[in-house]
Amino acid sequence: MNALQKRKNITSYLLALAGFAVAVFADQLTKYLAVLFLKNAQPFTVIDGVFEFHYLENRGAAFGLMQNRQFVFVIGAAAIFIIFAYLYGKLPHEKKYYPLRICAVLLCAGAVGNMIDRLRLNYVIDFLYFKLIDFPIFNVADCYVVISCISFVLLISFYYRDDSDFDFLKSGKKNGTQDESKKEN
Repeated sequence: MNALQKRKNITSYLLALAGFAVAVFADQLTKYLAVLFLKNAQPFTVIDGVFEFHYLENRGAAFGLMQNRQFVFVIGAAAIFIIFAYLYGKLPHEKKYYPLRICAVLLCAGAVGNMIDRLRLNYVIDFLYFKLIDFPIFNVADCYVVISCISFVLLISFYYRDDSDFDFLKSGKKNGTQDESKKEN
């Protein structure tokens, strides 16, 4: 690997780390503000009958599933983080794969944002509520997870359609380049 490629790799990882930190900070800040302004208060209506800020301490998953099973959620978040950090490392450092890199960072930030709440509080702070469709109350970290998962599906279904787009996952390749030991002269 030449010096330019190494610098490109380091820059990519630093940008991912910065994006991850900003996203987790934004999630935690919005949850702090929710506690400060919404806890023990009436919901704040943004659009009457459609959307409101409504404080909730969620001890389960979406729709209230698996109440008080924090250990399961923490293990799940840690597994998501490890898997997507590994995949991030395998992605080629090419412009074509930036969308997947961004999705991986957002997914990890969402998992860690909620994991912080579960470890610190034993529940997740939720505060965004679409009253019109009676959607479960959620938070910014949940938005990261949902947006990144939908984006992954759309990208893999419509953008990365060629089998060769995922050759980097095959053994002997790292970051989209051949392993030095397997190069032929």
